[in-house]
Amino acid sequence: MPQEPQGAPRTGPLTRGRAALLLVVLGALVLATAGPAWVHARTATALDPSVAVAVTGGAAAPAVNAAAFVVVAAGLALALVGRRARWVVLAVVAASGVLVAASSVGVALHPDDVAAAGAGESVGVTDLTAPATVTAWPWLAAVVGVLVVVAAVATGVLARRWTATSSRHERTPAAPGPDRTVDSHDAWDALTRGSDPTAPQDR
Repeated sequence: MPQEPQGAPRTGPLTRGRAALLLVVLGALVLATAGPAWVHARTATALDPSVAVAVTGGAAAPAVNAAAFVVVAAGLALALVGRRARWVVLAVVAASGVLVAASSVGVALHPDDVAAAGAGESVGVTDLTAPATVTAWPWLAAVVGVLVVVAAVATGVLARRWTATSSRHERTPAAPGPDRTVDSHDAWDALTRGSDPTAPQDR
């Protein structure tokens, strides 16, 4: 049975590209769940004794939309960053997932406060004439938030099998010599390590 050549890239069920795409999709799902109305209620004004109030997820929990954009951006960044920056990206993703889940559950458990605030913004009255009702959307957003956390943890575990995306992000640049000039990529990598890219180094 032929053996895998030494140094060959190892593949797994969750490659770097798939992980990046997964995070982008999850971020988009969070945005999708924040679009519809999360809370419905009714209030009364001097002109209308029954005014319907509908509060969308983005209005009820602005942090959800912000976290969704962070997850999408992190997915795009995951396809480019190196090993060390990868952990920072995944930590941000996990924190964003927790924020989405916590904010969504908070709205679902306290809809009257959200409805009163929404009524105040829409008609200028905060008194409700009936208890607020919650749709399924905040619970779905909470589930997606949990999936974001799971995706971040799973990516962190399986990322050990990934190989470098490119020599720019993962290589150790060769020391500049008399017959070699320092290009922009090498200079940037050297600066990120706190060294002078123009200084001669011992080989």
